[in-house]
Amino acid sequence: MKTPKISVITPSFNQASYLERTIRSVLDQCYPNIEYIIIDGGSTDGSTDIIRKYADRLTYWVSEADRGQAHAINKGLLRATGEWVAWQNSDDIFYPGAFSQLAQMAAKKPDADLIIGNMNLIDKDDVLLRDIKYVRPTYRSMLAEGMVLTNQAAFWKRGVHSQIGVLDEALDCAFDFEWFLRLLQQKRTSIHVPSTWGALRLHDETKTSNRQHVFQAEIQKILNGRELSTWQVRLFQLRRMVLMLKDMEISYVLRGARKRLRT
Repeated sequence: MKTPKISVITPSFNQASYLERTIRSVLDQCYPNIEYIIIDGGSTDGSTDIIRKYADRLTYWVSEADRGQAHAINKGLLRATGEWVAWQNSDDIFYPGAFSQLAQMAAKKPDADLIIGNMNLIDKDDVLLRDIKYVRPTYRSMLAEGMVLTNQAAFWKRGVHSQIGVLDEALDCAFDFEWFLRLLQQKRTSIHVPSTWGALRLHDETKTSNRQHVFQAEIQKILNGRELSTWQVRLFQLRRMVLMLKDMEISYVLRGARKRLRT
C-alpha cells in the first residue's frame, strides 16, 4: 500500500485534560508517514508540558499567543508539507486505522480531493454518546443540511489551499463550515468512506456546547441568501437516506426515522 505523507495540525489552548488523548490518537496510528504539527496559543494549564513529552515525535510545535483557533490552524497549514492534510482539535480524537484507510481510498480514487469518514460524539471520559454517519458531501447538500461532514473525520489534498485559500480568521466558530463550503463550491471530487474515523468530544468548555448562538449567527452570514427552498432541503434529505441505505446503514436510517416520528 502507498503511504502518502499525512499532515495533521492540532490547535491547542488550555485543554490539558484532553490534549494527550488527542496526541496519542495521531501518533499511535501505526502509520509510517505522519507529519504532526501542534500550534498552542500560549496555554497556562500544563499543556506545554504534555506537548514536550512528545516533542521528539512532532514535526513542529510552538506555544505563543495567537488570534484564535482559525489563526492557529492556518499557522499549521502554512507549515504542512504532506500530500493530505487535516486538523484535529485538542480535545477530539482519531480512531485507530483512520490514516491507513485514508491511504487505501486515496490509492483507489487518485482524483479525490476530499475524503471523509463517519464520526462519534463522546463525553469527557471517552464514553460514546452518539454515532453520526455521513454520505458523500456536495456543495448543495451543505447548503441544504449544514455540516454534512466534520473535520474530526476529514482529510483533503494540501494543494487545494493554493486555489481556495485557508480558513477565514474573521469567523470564531463556523470557520470550518465556511471553508468546506468554499472547497465543495469548486466542484472538487469528494469521497465518503463508511467507517468511523474520529470523535468530537462534548464537555462543558466546548464551543459546540456553549456557543451555539454564535455558530448560528455566523452560518446565516456565510449563507447570505444561498439557502435552498424547503422542497430542495427535503430532496437532499431523501438523497442522504438513499445513500445510507446503499451503504447498508439500515438500522441507522430506521433509528433516525423513529426519532423524527417521536418529535
